[in-house]
Order: sequence, then C-alpha cells, then structure tokens
Amino acid sequence: MQASDRFNINSQLEHLQAKYVGTGHADINRFEWAVNIQRDSYASYIGHYPLLSYFSIAQNESIGRQRYTFMQKMLLPCGLAPEREED
Repeated sequence: MQASDRFNINSQLEHLQAKYVGTGHADINRFEWAVNIQRDSYASYIGHYPLLSYFSIAQNESIGRQRYTFMQKMLLPCGLAPEREED
C-alpha cells in the first residue's frame, strides 16, 4: 500500500463522515455513538411498516401508539448524557 492509497482512503472516510452524521468522526464518544445507533434503529422501525406492525402485535398495542412510543424514545434513547470531566 502506498502513501497515496492511504491518503485516498482517509479522504473518502472524511467525506463520508462529513456527509452522514451517523458514521461518526474521530472525536465521537461512546455515548454519542450509542445514541446514533438507537435513533437509526427507531427510525428504521417507524419507516418499515411490516416491522412496525410486528412490534405492535408483539406488544399488543396499536400501530399508531407504537409509532408514537418509538418517536418519544428517539428524544433520549440512551438517557441523559454523562457529565464530561473538564481537563
């Protein structure tokens, strides 16, 4: 692998990270990564009707109620952010 190949791969990765928020970046912490994953999951559940229907049947709720519940969970999917230590 040559230096130009590494530069090309790194520039492509930086482009993807700038374009799509969920791909993370060099300074992302564990909590932010988990929040992105949870929100992506809930958005997928809401956006795919058969999956939403499955969850509503499994939990014996209406589809509208299940959709509302998932949207509410998207606000704080992993709870409050942990306090950061100031250096």
